[in-house]
Amino acid sequence: MDEELNREAGKIVKRFESYLSQDSTDFFDIEDFEKIIDFYLINLKIKEAEVAAEMALAQYPFSSEILVLTSQVHLHQGKLEEAEADLEKATVFNAHDADIYVLKGNVESMKGNCDEAIAHFEKALDLSEEKDEMYYNIGITYQSFNRIEEAIEAYKKAVDINLSHENALYELAFCLETSGKLESSIDYYKKFIDEDPYCQEAWYNLGTIYSRLLRYEEALDALEYAIIIEDNFASAYFNLGNTYLGMGNHAKALEAYKKTLEIEGAAPETYLQIAKVYNSMQEFGLGLKYFQKSAKLNDMSHEAWFGAGYALSQMERWYEAIHFFNKALKLDKENGGYWYEVGKAEYKVGNMASSVNSFEEASFLTPSDSAIWLDWSHIYYEQGQFDKAASTIREGLEHVPEEAELYYRLVVYLVEQGNYQEAFVVLENALILAFDKHSILFDYFRDLETQKALFKIIDQYRKDNQ
Repeated sequence: MDEELNREAGKIVKRFESYLSQDSTDFFDIEDFEKIIDFYLINLKIKEAEVAAEMALAQYPFSSEILVLTSQVHLHQGKLEEAEADLEKATVFNAHDADIYVLKGNVESMKGNCDEAIAHFEKALDLSEEKDEMYYNIGITYQSFNRIEEAIEAYKKAVDINLSHENALYELAFCLETSGKLESSIDYYKKFIDEDPYCQEAWYNLGTIYSRLLRYEEALDALEYAIIIEDNFASAYFNLGNTYLGMGNHAKALEAYKKTLEIEGAAPETYLQIAKVYNSMQEFGLGLKYFQKSAKLNDMSHEAWFGAGYALSQMERWYEAIHFFNKALKLDKENGGYWYEVGKAEYKVGNMASSVNSFEEASFLTPSDSAIWLDWSHIYYEQGQFDKAASTIREGLEHVPEEAELYYRLVVYLVEQGNYQEAFVVLENALILAFDKHSILFDYFRDLETQKALFKIIDQYRKDNQ
């Protein structure tokens, strides 16, 4: 819904809400109700959409348009049977409406019936003028059922029809990358350039692929060609920023992102990328500012909330950091990295129980991250609970047996326990894995006698293995 239509719909919604509060007597035709329900759906006000849909159906029970919108409300509520019933009625009144079959496809997809969903989308394909969008729907469905090859073919058909279909292009690149075919897709994009060397979308897509392949110089060339052809190509500037960020050229990345803002106005994704650049530059105050700008425009962005929390943690504003981390976790509870940062922040403010709980959750979600086991065990170490510290590291080694730092840390805890014999065995394993990391040990032992004993063992190992 563009800005002008959104304003118009907003005015009708205000009239409708005034009518509901009995402050006015008004009449709403079918088009009014369509705009009202659509406005509520776009803004995820599902209860309000349901009220409007019920009123609309009471007045216009034979309107296929209202039935289609009512089915969308029911889909948002997870009421699949009600949505199906709405769509069956709509089919009776208008069997040639492609939207009906798209929604039928969505229902079948939500029920876990891939082939039935595809059949409905193919029916919609026959009826719709927006063939690219129908192929995109088919691709998304195949992809959601992990039928990647079929998804790729569908996305390619969407792109063949409309090279500017950004969602299809994005998902196509993702599927190609997932299936290890990103490199081989370069020729696919080059064929568009061969057919039309001044096709900015083709250059843009080729540049995006090169960037994903970390072939940054080629990506820059392709994206700059796209911008030469169309100097206000916001998406090209945005991906130019991504490419420069990947190259570590922060100044150029910022320049590209800010040009994107200049062309298309405020956008949460662009603010998010600018914030990431500032964080990479360790300018955490500016990073925080732009993460907050992003979250203000899209409060469902867990990345923006987490980024703000991370920036605050780097400024040692721990209580504020925890607040933002928790906002991120409400949106993405399965992110081990988020739990890890919460664990560190809770530790800094002295909430040991909360810290341990967070590290435990992080270790369950991302057990291969050795930093979790190291920091979690350190809490027990500081409290003098060397047995717990050692057992935490041992659990970590079950998941990351090749991580030398875990062995060195276990040596520390075993020595603190007085378990010297096992400590020497573990130390040998650590030295075999990464001899150069043995200096880690001396950060923990300030006692000269202990340092001398350790140095003697390490030096003997070095001599024996020269």
